[in-house]
Parts: sequence; structure tokens; C-alpha cells
Amino acid sequence: MPASTESINCAHPGAGKIDDGIAFVPVHIALLTVSDSRTKEDDVSGDTLEKRLKDAGHILCARTIVPDDQAKIAAQLKLWIGDPRIDVVISTGGTGLTGRDVTVEAFKSVFEKEIDGFSVLFHQISSAKIGTSTVQSRACAGVAGGTYLFALPGSPGAVKDGWDGILKWQLDIRHKPCNLSKSCRG
Repeated sequence: MPASTESINCAHPGAGKIDDGIAFVPVHIALLTVSDSRTKEDDVSGDTLEKRLKDAGHILCARTIVPDDQAKIAAQLKLWIGDPRIDVVISTGGTGLTGRDVTVEAFKSVFEKEIDGFSVLFHQISSAKIGTSTVQSRACAGVAGGTYLFALPGSPGAVKDGWDGILKWQLDIRHKPCNLSKSCRG
């Protein structure tokens, strides 16, 4: 007899279903804020992500802030990719178009494979809220060393869009028809 499923209510139609017959498995997540000006005390987007991932039942393994410096961002990513306790890295900030926005370049320098659909779906969700202004974001995702890497824009609204519309579901092993958490390191 198939497990019961319950439709989910999220921002993107057709997002799938949660299979209540499968036990939830928490994912181990590291959060990276990229900013020259943010501190732990005023990192609203980082706080938003931390609250959401904990509310979803996941485990925060690490959290740090690094400046808008491609080499420093890439070095932090490599450190976490090499840590067997971390399944996923989510960053906020540095995905725009200014000269200091180098998060995407740092992420792409460590990707083994890019997850193109993440950016496409992020822009669909974002467009419904901010219209054509979504073109100013270069949100991206990929995988390296078995660790999933997601780069979100720095605004709290964009962080909510990325988590609520995509990551909350794709990091939940119960999400059908498929999810990324099945591939996360145990």
C-alpha cells in the first residue's frame, strides 16, 4: 500500500508533495554571509536563514561572515566542502552586479557541477514578487565534494524566496517526486 501524501502549500505551483510515510532526516547546514559591512549583530539575512533552517528541523553546523573577496569566499567554501559534517552551504550576499559582488565567481570556482535549475526557479519566484528587478541577482547553486552549495542574494526578501520556495522542499527527504537530500552525505 503506498504511503499517504499531503499536498504542500508553497510559493511555486507544482512544487510536489510531502510523503508523511517517510521519516524526516535533518540536513547539516553551514551559513555564509558575504559582506564588507555586516556583523553578527546586524546580519538580518543570516538570522533569517538560521531561523528558517532550524524551524524546518535542520542542524546549523557553522556560521560565519567573510568580506567580499573572491579568494576568501572560495577558501571558506573549500574548508566546508572538506568537512564531512557539512552537507549543505548556503550563502547570502554578493550576488549582484557591483564590482565588489564576487560570490558567484567564488562559488563557480569550486563547483564540480552547476545546478542550473536553481537559478531559473529562483528567478521565477523572485519575478512574481519584484518583477524585472530579479535580473540584478545572480543566485546560483552547484555541488562539490558531495556538498551542495547555494548562493542567495543578500536581502531578507530574497533569502525568504530562496528558502521558502526552493530549499525548504529540496532539502526535505520526504519531498516528492524527488529531492536533493537523498544525495546529501549522511
